[in-house]
Amino acid sequence: MFFKYQTDIPAGSGYEIFSQTHFACLAVVGIIMAVIAIIFIKSGKQKRNAILKAIPIFLLCMEASKWIVLFSIHQANIGMLPLHLCGLAVYDFLLTSFLPSEKARSFFGEIAVILLGPGSVFALLLPDWTFYPVWNFFNIYGYIWHELLLLYPILLLIDHRVKPRLKHLWYEAVFLAVIIPPIYIFDKINDCNYMFINWPEPGTPLSFFAAKVGTPGYLLPYAAMAFIVMALIYIPFEISAHIQKSARKSIS
Repeated sequence: MFFKYQTDIPAGSGYEIFSQTHFACLAVVGIIMAVIAIIFIKSGKQKRNAILKAIPIFLLCMEASKWIVLFSIHQANIGMLPLHLCGLAVYDFLLTSFLPSEKARSFFGEIAVILLGPGSVFALLLPDWTFYPVWNFFNIYGYIWHELLLLYPILLLIDHRVKPRLKHLWYEAVFLAVIIPPIYIFDKINDCNYMFINWPEPGTPLSFFAAKVGTPGYLLPYAAMAFIVMALIYIPFEISAHIQKSARKSIS
């Protein structure tokens, strides 16, 4: 049962969202994140650099392990490619940790904080892998993967490597403008739905938009919703920056 893929999982083997099992998994995730964050806070600059570089490398190893398992159980398929935001995050993290330019690292780091980290929160709260038993490779994989996608941006903020400001919203706009067109083309050619831009998922706000304006018309309100959410995420950082600026003025 540990390495069984979703098509081979008997009905009723999983658990409900917001069940005791789900909350227990989230608690374990939270404890691990807290331990790593404490270690990071107590570490010097060199060790912090090592941790921030180790996370995306570990994520790459996880992606490789996933495909090794999929091929070994004869379940490798086009639907498991890392073309959702959660899959693409590892490449953003690699650029953030390894690019030589500080400005480039800040650019991709802010994308991690504003776009990728918050997305992992929704994934952990509303996981789409709960049809797996708890003790299953793909269930454990889902929690570890999204835990690291949330932890990495938090560590960037702890280390003050990223200072998000609303005027930087164009960072995320450029990032999405670069990745969405080729993914849309890939979706159309292969009848996939990466980034949910080929058809709306039932039971989501996208299906509501599609009912009102059709497909692909729903992509316009989808894009507007995404930018509104990102702008809202920026607000606490704007407030914090304003408070810090006022404090400096009062001191001077």
